[in-house]
Amino acid sequence: MGDIPAAEWPIDEHLVRRLIGQQRPEWAELPIAELGHGWDNVLYRLGDDLLVRLPRRALAVPLIAHERDWLPVLAPRLNTFVPAAVHAGTPSADFPHPWLISPYRDGIRCSDVGIAQRTPSATDLAETLVALHTTAPADAPVNPWRGGPIGGDVMSQRVATRLASYNRASEDLAARWAAWSAAPAWGGPPVWLHGDLHPLNLLLADSGRLAGVLDWGDVGCGDPATDLATAWLSYDRAGRRRFVAAASAGPYDPHVWTRARAWALYLALAFVTNSDDSPPLLAVAHQALDSLAAEPLDVGEPPRRRPNILSS
Repeated sequence: MGDIPAAEWPIDEHLVRRLIGQQRPEWAELPIAELGHGWDNVLYRLGDDLLVRLPRRALAVPLIAHERDWLPVLAPRLNTFVPAAVHAGTPSADFPHPWLISPYRDGIRCSDVGIAQRTPSATDLAETLVALHTTAPADAPVNPWRGGPIGGDVMSQRVATRLASYNRASEDLAARWAAWSAAPAWGGPPVWLHGDLHPLNLLLADSGRLAGVLDWGDVGCGDPATDLATAWLSYDRAGRRRFVAAASAGPYDPHVWTRARAWALYLALAFVTNSDDSPPLLAVAHQALDSLAAEPLDVGEPPRRRPNILSS
């Protein structure tokens, strides 16, 4: 269907070592090892305790800046590890974009364990989100792709296009999008959001408990349903029950879980159509879409509209 977006400029170990030598010479002799990349950043391990992150495309540059500016504000209020930067790399002739050095935390990536093994982390993650989802200040970043109203013509057309190339339960999923995306909008103030909460960005301890929440590049504000969608992206039915129960303490409206289903569907379709070269993210997408297709169409809130997105 499609691959993760291509890098727009070259990044390699030699560049990383030059940048560190220029800006943090005390770390210049530490070993460097590439860990891989996501949609937005390339990651390098630096010594035993540090992680270097560099944006690999233009869209990621402001995301790095948002993480640099706001994680030091958010990290102290959360009950889990958050990689707030220990060095904010400045643009230079070698690399004309901001970049970060953050603490490295050992753990198990949530996507690397079976879905049933993730259940012990569900309560921890819900409690982290309840602590995060507080009213954001007026100057908080606004992410144009996450946190806004769910549904609308543009999002529905994207869903229709993605479903047209997805050959598993597409009609069931179309009906669910039409119903769930019509839920009443979030009426509260914009709250802080992680913005990209899926199993590749969750770190687990050996016990299965949550050990950290990573990759805050999409940090922003808006509807908390955007983050709560992780109930379907990260967990099976048992894990979702724990997650929803623990999140009941949050500042959420009665329609938040319907919108969360819609956000989970929207995000999972984006992942499944753009992750052929990322088997872990593709597996997350397939699992989530299968779970969403099995959800009841009517979750207790009559939709305001039911557009036929398959015919659009």
